[in-house]
Amino acid sequence: MTALYQKQNISLYNSLSGKKETFQPLLEGNVGMYVCGPTVYSNVHLGNVRTFMSFDMIFRYLKHLGYKVRYVRNITDAGHLTDDADEGEDKIAKKARLEQIEPMEVVQQYTIDFHNILQKFNCLPPSIEPTATGHIIEQIEIIKEILDNGYAYIENGSVYFDVIKFNETHEYGKLSGRQLEDMIANTRELTAQSEKKNAQDFALWKKAEPQHIMRWPSPWGDGFPGWHLECTAMSTKYLGEQFDIHGGGMDLKFPHHECEIAQSEASNGKNPVNYWLHANMLTLNGKKMSKSDGNNIFPAQIFTGDSPFLTKGFSPAVARFFVMQAHYRSVLDFSNEALLASEKGFNRLMEAVGLLDSLKASASTSIDIAGWKQACYDAMNDDFNSPILIAQLFEAVKFIHHIKDGSAKISETDLEDFKQSVRAFVFDILGLEDVTAAAEANTDKLNGALELLIQLRKEARANKDFATSDQIRDELQKLGIQLKDGREGTTFTISG
Repeated sequence: MTALYQKQNISLYNSLSGKKETFQPLLEGNVGMYVCGPTVYSNVHLGNVRTFMSFDMIFRYLKHLGYKVRYVRNITDAGHLTDDADEGEDKIAKKARLEQIEPMEVVQQYTIDFHNILQKFNCLPPSIEPTATGHIIEQIEIIKEILDNGYAYIENGSVYFDVIKFNETHEYGKLSGRQLEDMIANTRELTAQSEKKNAQDFALWKKAEPQHIMRWPSPWGDGFPGWHLECTAMSTKYLGEQFDIHGGGMDLKFPHHECEIAQSEASNGKNPVNYWLHANMLTLNGKKMSKSDGNNIFPAQIFTGDSPFLTKGFSPAVARFFVMQAHYRSVLDFSNEALLASEKGFNRLMEAVGLLDSLKASASTSIDIAGWKQACYDAMNDDFNSPILIAQLFEAVKFIHHIKDGSAKISETDLEDFKQSVRAFVFDILGLEDVTAAAEANTDKLNGALELLIQLRKEARANKDFATSDQIRDELQKLGIQLKDGREGTTFTISG
């Protein structure tokens, strides 16, 4: 049987070449994808969630096409310093010091939060989720290789990558489009205290000062790995020295991803990744999200509505639909008005999906189902263009209503294909969940619980236990549930 991926040609935007390219995996039918995960020192913020949601959609589409996908997304639980470079304090160690707890307690707390939030947004777990602390040995081995190849130097127990030496035979800056000469010209003079030969050099291993809690033994003394090195070690361990897709947020392109490429080329002489994909940023009411400025919102606040930026809470499915309405490479502005509009569109789509099973087939088809279906695939094949796919799904909404009211006809075969395709694109690929169906299920549970309370109240009254009978009635009334006794028994109404 021919796999779907053999019929559909994906074109994706490669940050390395700056253009769209036809996707050709290294091994036919298999895809290796690595995405930079969170540094688990605080609650995951909405901008990060957008990135992970975007790559979840890409993961889902590749799986839908029949590819066997190994999706690796790491947890950074050491080595990421507070200024995102080589100075400052480890972000996790700093949080542990402030809260007077063990660093691994910080890691555990925020890793659980990260998983819980992504689960609420219906993100599939990755195939492998390695941690930086679990791969110290692999990182030390890569450092040894880079040192042996002459692209690094040891200084006072720390090991630094020699960017200028590397650039003599390779191209440092090819992903971000930066020229090393310009970087050097724009760099302030190194202070006398700096151990680096050049300002552009970055740490592969940092010597741990006596007060540094997170430390491991190495050939160069006790220390901890550089942030960039972790992803090189984990991606190549599980996906090989060369793999298909590396993803992450736009903010990681430089220096993080640039350094990953340099480390791989310096250690094994190979360009590690064929396609670099970067998700764009999320703004809030037209401005960059910032905790310090108060222009910030956490995912959990969306669900409760407990934020000055929101007038009400929104379901995770609506928030996911909102994210999918923008292309992953475009800036997305988050606002209460945008979410309200998304909620209307989401409800309209789900209402139509709910009508699918009630549609009746006819002898022939008067609408181009095959053309519509291919248009959906064309949207996803064009660099995972989810907004165009959603536009096509609203074309399907029109079809559903036309078939329902009899103004369009559809054959039995086309109807089955149409139903399967709509559900595949809505649920399997976009990863949306039908919250209306969940609400109906909850209503059934509520009705069952109320019937039980009514029965208990009836028994209490039969036993002349009027105190219990009245308490059940009064407590339900406080919750907006009115009991009404009549000849046929007790009924209830629920007020909004």
